[in-house]
Amino acid sequence: MTEYIRKVNYYETDKMGITHHSNYVRYMEEARTELFEQRGVSYELMGKAGLLLPVAEVEGMYRRSSTAGDRLRIEVRVLEYTGVRLVFGFRMYGEDGELVFTGKVTHGCSNAQGHPVIMRKFCPELDARFKAMAEEDKEE
Repeated sequence: MTEYIRKVNYYETDKMGITHHSNYVRYMEEARTELFEQRGVSYELMGKAGLLLPVAEVEGMYRRSSTAGDRLRIEVRVLEYTGVRLVFGFRMYGEDGELVFTGKVTHGCSNAQGHPVIMRKFCPELDARFKAMAEEDKEE
């Protein structure tokens, strides 16, 4: 599991002063990027391999509101890695420790032309890293 802290900006709120729901998808993306960086999987490495990770599915459950200035603690983990897709789980907490949001994002593994790939054949190095991330998060 990786943690990422994200401050809610004023421009990310709606007319009611509440964080607009669309921003949680961005927060999940930022947290996933942080997970990759902390675990030594760079976009440069994926780019050199010709790997794309297109989003196949997004799920989210809003538990309570957040507002401008709130600092969200986002936990992200690899829930599943099959060799053709990666599934990430997210839990976002307010500064008071209360659960704000839970989410899940499923990514497919594809080449630069958008065709699905089997990672162990396409890029064994990244396959090994993704497997290690999934195993590490399973143990927590």
